[in-house]
Amino acid sequence: MVDVTVRVVVADDQELVRAGLRMILNAQPDIEVVGEAADGAEAVALAHRLRPDVCLLDIRMPVLDGIEATRELAGPEVADPIPVVVITTFDLDEYVYAALRAGARGFLLKDAGPAMLAEAVHAAARGDALIAPSITVRLLETFAGSAQAAPAASPAEPLTEREQEVLAEVARGLGNGEIAAELHISLSTVKTHVASIMTKIGARNRVELAIWALGRGGTGSKVRRSN
Repeated sequence: MVDVTVRVVVADDQELVRAGLRMILNAQPDIEVVGEAADGAEAVALAHRLRPDVCLLDIRMPVLDGIEATRELAGPEVADPIPVVVITTFDLDEYVYAALRAGARGFLLKDAGPAMLAEAVHAAARGDALIAPSITVRLLETFAGSAQAAPAASPAEPLTEREQEVLAEVARGLGNGEIAAELHISLSTVKTHVASIMTKIGARNRVELAIWALGRGGTGSKVRRSN
């Protein structure tokens, strides 16, 4: 089996933050930081030139902020998108929604820790999405309690019984590993089911997936609160 190194471009306007992110990511055996940028415009230009597997972008940057940079690299209109993970110190729902709408594959806080940072980069490189559990749970609780929550549209194809079970666990805020343990199935099987569900309902990330489930009202589970 051939080892594949995930190539990453890091963008943050603070040099110390970039250095810290570079150190954390380069410490992983299969991740390499191949470029760094101090603003969003530089990040976009660098990403187009280097074509990394993943871009890790801060929200607040000069010239072009992280949201606009994400839209230029991974937005719905981009023909050949580059996966983006947004990382920020600002735990604001408006940033989360904006980043996801712009096409981000992940959203993390800078205190998420090395393991989750590496996991988010790997997930984005695979075509998956990872959003900090505390953010996911809060967004889902907000949605579940909103009077404006509209019923979700029917899927393109009916979900199988197992897919419905997996979807219910996603809507509780569980990660793939936790779902595998809960349903007594393999991690690869969970990933296959999640990918299939996303395709059937047209979701781009786990938050959209869980919101769709809550809109259907058929999860049978409350959203799990983070510790």
